[in-house]
Amino acid sequence: MGAPAHSAHEYVLKLYVSGASPNSLRAIDNLQHILETHLAGRYHLTIIDVRQDAAVAEQQQIIALPMLIKDSPLPARRLIGDMSDLRKVLNGLGING
Repeated sequence: MGAPAHSAHEYVLKLYVSGASPNSLRAIDNLQHILETHLAGRYHLTIIDVRQDAAVAEQQQIIALPMLIKDSPLPARRLIGDMSDLRKVLNGLGING
């Protein structure tokens, strides 16, 4: 069967964090709130703990944590930080909020 197909209008996101650090937990909470408020039902979020999977962080060239990567819709984007700046996150996702 392979990977699930994503709709053209679905946001495919990966959030890279470092364990249960305060910054990581804050980024997860902030991002989930933003996504549920602005993209409810239209996103797929994967959270990757680089402490448990360092090879993936190296492959993706993760230089700072927490880091959000938007793979879809294009253009791909990378956001660094705890996702507390709503305007910056919405701009990075290409959403006019």
